[in-house]
Amino acid sequence: MSLFKKIFSKEKKETLDKGLEKSKTTFLNKLSKAVAGKSKVDADVLDDLEEVLVSSDVGVDTTLKIIDRIEERVSKDKYLGTDELNSILREEIAGLLSEINSGEETEFYIPKQDTPYVIMVVGVNGVGKTTTIGKMAYQFKKAGKKVVLGAADTFRAAAIDQLQIWADRTGVPIVKQSMGSDPASVAFDTLQSAVTQKADVVIIDTAGRLHNKVNLMNELTKVKRVMQKVIPDTPNEVLLILDGSTGQNAFEQAKQFTAATEVTSLAVTKLDGTAKGGVVIGISDQFQIPVKYIGVGEGVEDLQVFNKYEFVDSFFK
Repeated sequence: MSLFKKIFSKEKKETLDKGLEKSKTTFLNKLSKAVAGKSKVDADVLDDLEEVLVSSDVGVDTTLKIIDRIEERVSKDKYLGTDELNSILREEIAGLLSEINSGEETEFYIPKQDTPYVIMVVGVNGVGKTTTIGKMAYQFKKAGKKVVLGAADTFRAAAIDQLQIWADRTGVPIVKQSMGSDPASVAFDTLQSAVTQKADVVIIDTAGRLHNKVNLMNELTKVKRVMQKVIPDTPNEVLLILDGSTGQNAFEQAKQFTAATEVTSLAVTKLDGTAKGGVVIGISDQFQIPVKYIGVGEGVEDLQVFNKYEFVDSFFK
C-alpha cells in the first residue's frame, strides 16, 4: 500500500523494527488468538480486539475510537475477513495518528528563525530525560546546528553532572550553576550565552520531580518568564519525556505535566525493552500532543524522529 512506502533509510528502519520487536510480537500473538478459528470480523471479534488493544497499553479511550472506526468499515463493506484485520488496523491507527502528528519528518530539524530555537524539556527523573537531551544535542550537531545546553535541573547534583557528561561527549557547550541554584537564573544565563554565540538550538533541562502541581507550575512558569526577558515568545517548544516501559503510568505523568504547563511535543523513551509500545498511540491521541521522538535503543543513534507511517508499519509488520 502506497501509504506505507518506505521513508526511513534501511539502517534506521532496522533499528525501529528491532526496537519495537517486543511490542509487535506480543500484540500480534494476542491478535492471532483473538481471531483464531474465525473468518469474519463480527461483534465477538471486535470485543476481543478491544481487549487486545487495552491490554497493549493503547488506553481505553483511544481503543474505543479505533473500534468505532473499524465498526464503520464493517457496516460499510458488509463483510470483512479476519485476514484483513491487520492491514485495517494499520490504516486506521495511522489515520488516528495523522490527526495530531501531521508532520512526516524523518530527520532532526528546527524551523529557520533569527533567534535560537529554544526547547524546554520536562519529565520526571528516571524516564531518560538527560539521556534524551544528550542524544538530541548529538543529532542537532550532526545536522550542522550550533547547540547550547542549559542545566536548569538544579535539584539534583547528578542531573547537572549527567548533562555535563553528555556535553563533553557531544562537544557542545553547557551553562550550569551549582546544585540548589535558581533554575530560572540558569535558563536566563543559557539564553544569553546562546544569543552571544549565535546558537541555532538551546535545550534547557528542568527539574524532574513531580512535587505538587502548584509548585511545579510555578517553577516552570518562572523559568519561561525569565527566558522571555532574553528572547520574547520562548520557549519555542516544551518537550515532555515519557518512559514507554511504564505503560499506564506514562499516561498519569502526561496528565500531571499537561496540567502544570503547556506541553507542545512528546518523546517516548525505552520502547526497545518493553511490550508496551501501544502507549505511543494512546498518549498522542488522548492528550492531542504530537510525538516528536521515540527511543528505540541505548545507542546515540537510537533516538529517532517519530514518523507515524514507519512506526505503524514496524508495529504491525
